Amino acid sequence: MFKFASKPQSAALAFMVAGSVWFVVGAVYGFMSAIHLVAPEFLPHVGALVFGRERPVHVNTMLYGFVGPMLVGSGLYYLPALLRTRLWSEPLAWAAFFFWNLTVLSGPVGFAFGITQGREYNEYVWLADVSLVIAVVCLIVNSALTIANRQEDQIYVSIWYFMATFLWTASNYPLGNVMWHPATGAMPGLIDSIFLWFWGHNLPGLLITPLATGAAYFVIPRVARTPLNSHTLSLLGFWLLIALYSHIGGHHVLQSPIPNWLKTVSVVDSIAMVLPVSIVVINLWMTARNFGRRIWGDPAARLVMGGVVWYIVTCIQGPLQSLPFLQRVTHFNNWTVGHAHIAMLGFGGYIALGAMWHIVPLITGRELYSKKLVSLQFGLVTFGLTGFFLVLTAAGLVQGTAWHNGETVLRVLPQLVPFMASRAALGVFIFTASLVGLYNLLMSLRRGEEQEGAQLQRAEDAA
Repeated sequence: MFKFASKPQSAALAFMVAGSVWFVVGAVYGFMSAIHLVAPEFLPHVGALVFGRERPVHVNTMLYGFVGPMLVGSGLYYLPALLRTRLWSEPLAWAAFFFWNLTVLSGPVGFAFGITQGREYNEYVWLADVSLVIAVVCLIVNSALTIANRQEDQIYVSIWYFMATFLWTASNYPLGNVMWHPATGAMPGLIDSIFLWFWGHNLPGLLITPLATGAAYFVIPRVARTPLNSHTLSLLGFWLLIALYSHIGGHHVLQSPIPNWLKTVSVVDSIAMVLPVSIVVINLWMTARNFGRRIWGDPAARLVMGGVVWYIVTCIQGPLQSLPFLQRVTHFNNWTVGHAHIAMLGFGGYIALGAMWHIVPLITGRELYSKKLVSLQFGLVTFGLTGFFLVLTAAGLVQGTAWHNGETVLRVLPQLVPFMASRAALGVFIFTASLVGLYNLLMSLRRGEEQEGAQLQRAEDAA
């Protein structure tokens, strides 16, 4: 067992396989919760499958189980590859894998029985929080020592993002989850909403976003077979991300009596996030210019560039909906649910899948079992997610407009039935995409054709 845990790049592959498995689990819970929004009486006597327990399992499993581990696995491959050295400790990477997935597992096991802290995006109980922090610390140590022992002088921007992700998470996660109060994981009164949304927004912004951006910066130049357009520009985007993002979570609670200065800072910096997003998008598009056939013809790179497109949409909508005037119609309804889907499944999920399909052959020395299945997964996710976005945005506008004009919540519910039914139907496409991806990955590991020179490369790696 220890010998297997010492095999180069084995932990990176394990993270990506786990991400594929959790994608299926998260999609199942998402589909079940969508059914309950249409038919609340479905399976009424199964306490573990009521909407209030399904939803946090779905959300946390997709974020921490699917997107996060898949991007971490990608980073554990490109970190030593770009530094022209070995990962400092493969067993330490496996330790991170164990503790990270232990946290994710606590969701379906714990939330199903009501074991939760009951704070949105902060539902994991204290022991699960500790497990995730241990995983992050393992990744920090491993990454830092790999960088210290590197053979390559230049530290490419993907490594900046990968290393910084865990430094930011180690700082932000304990704060947002109020880990110094193990019994509740919460602060008293209104102040808790500030702590909650500090991590609630830094989760996508300073965990998923830098991991996804680093992976995109790795995949696109490799597929295009050209250097990154501007390394300097990429680092400017890196520093603007941390300068602007860490304190914009307050725009989720503008309607509450939090300090006015925090509201102002949150809104202003939410709008200013257009700058780092534009830098990333322009830099990647300029890298891919004149190589469109290579990028869009490669199934993995197509997913990554699809994620970049969703990043544009997300970061146009996000700053706009942070404006207090617009929030009178768009907040606390399905508009924000649609936004969350395109941010995590669109931007983060597409890039995670694309990076995985690009890197798995590099690790295993085997071709993908079926590139057509990768394209099928892309098509299924794209159809389902685009439908989600349109349906949930429309439902949110129906809700928000009605409430803004004084209508009661109860009287609006019948108008939402066709939207919720459409959402459930579209969930079939996402669930099917997760199954197609897992099948293709497992078959690639078992029956993928041997690449030329793969045996020689593995011999060199073992030397």
